[in-house]
Amino acid sequence: MGGKAEAMLPILEESAKELGIELSQEQLLQFHRYYEILTDWADRISLTTVKDAEGVQKRHFLESAALIPILEEEGLTLKDRSMIDVGSGAGIPGIPLKILEPSLKLTLVEAKQRKAEFLSALLPELGLDDVEVVAKRAEEIGHHPQYREKYSLAVAKALAPLPTLAELTLPFLVMGGQLLAPKGKETDNEVKQSAVALETLKGSIRSVVQIPLADHRQKVIIIDKDLPTPPRFPRRPGMPAKRPL
Repeated sequence: MGGKAEAMLPILEESAKELGIELSQEQLLQFHRYYEILTDWADRISLTTVKDAEGVQKRHFLESAALIPILEEEGLTLKDRSMIDVGSGAGIPGIPLKILEPSLKLTLVEAKQRKAEFLSALLPELGLDDVEVVAKRAEEIGHHPQYREKYSLAVAKALAPLPTLAELTLPFLVMGGQLLAPKGKETDNEVKQSAVALETLKGSIRSVVQIPLADHRQKVIIIDKDLPTPPRFPRRPGMPAKRPL
C-alpha cells in the first residue's frame, strides 16, 4: 500500500478531523486501498449503489467513523472490545471501525457467498488478518455457542427494519452489550414499531443520535442488551423478516 493517500481521500481526512479523529498515513492508505478494491468489485457484484469517490468517503467511511464520537458521548469505546457486523455486505461499518481501532476484535457475518468472497479478499489487502468472515445466515449462527452472547457490540447497516434487525443481532450480545443500528428517514417509525420485539428479545433503546456530518435524516439507534435473549430466538431462516415480532 504505497503512495500518498491524503491527496486521494481529502474529504475523509478533513472531515475525520472535524469528528476529532486524526488519521495516520497508514490508515489513509488502508482506506484508499479499500476504496480501490470496493469500486473494482462493485462493477462485478452487487455490493453497493454508492461507488463515486465522494459518496464512498462520506456515506461509507465517514458515517462509520462518526460512530466513534457517538460511542464516546455514551461513555463507550471500541478499544479492546468484540464486535459482530451482521449482514456486513461491503464491510460497512465494521471494517472502517477496525481500521480506526485496530484492537477491535471483529467478526463479519455475510450470508451471500459472493459478498463473503469480497470480504475475504479485501481483508488481507488491508492488513486485517485477524478479522473473521462467517458466510452463513445470522439465524443459523445465532444459536451456535461460538457466537451466541459472545460480543460486547453488534452493528448492522441497511439490513432490515428494526424489529427484524433486533432479532438477528441481539442474540450475539453479552448482557450489558450494545447494538448500533444506523438508520435513515424511517428511524422514528422503526423505533415505535420495535417496542414488542425489544421487550421479547430483552433489549431496550438507550438513545437515538443524529450522525455528525451526515444528512440530518441519518441517525443511529443504540440498544442495550438487558437480559439473555430467550433461547428460541432467532427463529429459523427467513422467519424474522417474514413475521417480525
